[in-house]
Amino acid sequence: MEESISGFKLYGSWGEIVEHGERITRALHDIGVSGEAFDEWDEWRPKAHERLGEDVNQKTAEQASVGEGEGEKAGKNPDDDLRTAGEKLSESYEKAEQGDNEGAMERWQDSIGYVARAADSASRKAVRAVESTVYQKVMTQLAPYYFDNELVSANIQKTTRGERIQFIFEVNVNDDELKKQVSERLGEYEDSIDRWHVDTEKETETAEAVDGVEPPEPKGTTRSTTN
Repeated sequence: MEESISGFKLYGSWGEIVEHGERITRALHDIGVSGEAFDEWDEWRPKAHERLGEDVNQKTAEQASVGEGEGEKAGKNPDDDLRTAGEKLSESYEKAEQGDNEGAMERWQDSIGYVARAADSASRKAVRAVESTVYQKVMTQLAPYYFDNELVSANIQKTTRGERIQFIFEVNVNDDELKKQVSERLGEYEDSIDRWHVDTEKETETAEAVDGVEPPEPKGTTRSTTN
């Protein structure tokens, strides 16, 4: 592993980069990191049973997807918001007829807000309808598979060294103090854990299943363990 200001980088086989992700995740957990950002990273990091071009590709596209707007978070679709906007506009007219100019203005502003929220939701859905396909078919051919949130930034690239397919996995912990603590933990693991367990959910029967990488060892011959 190479450590620099940009993060923790490892060149290696699929199993080795899986271990790299596991060690960093274990280090974050051991220093008390938890929450949504940690869970997002734990979900995205490569697993022994996954394929780069399929599983990690899909997770990267989902992670890069345009997030939900306020309307979507509230469980409202554009039609709901447009209907509410019409109701607020009608109320605005009623308030104006009653001489309640302040109330009429409030309802009119509410109506505009719902229209804007409907437009936002509709545009986000339209973008998401095409971006996943575009990302998976085009962008991953040009750029590495990447992950980014407030806790961790990471990327994976596939490379060929001689006749062997290898991977480059770089992980950066975005908070400098946390990064320092993670670095210390990784050093402790090197000194105290001789063998590391790779969490394999299912057997990979062929090398091609993980883009030409050797499959995990059968159960009972796990290459490493933690305690």
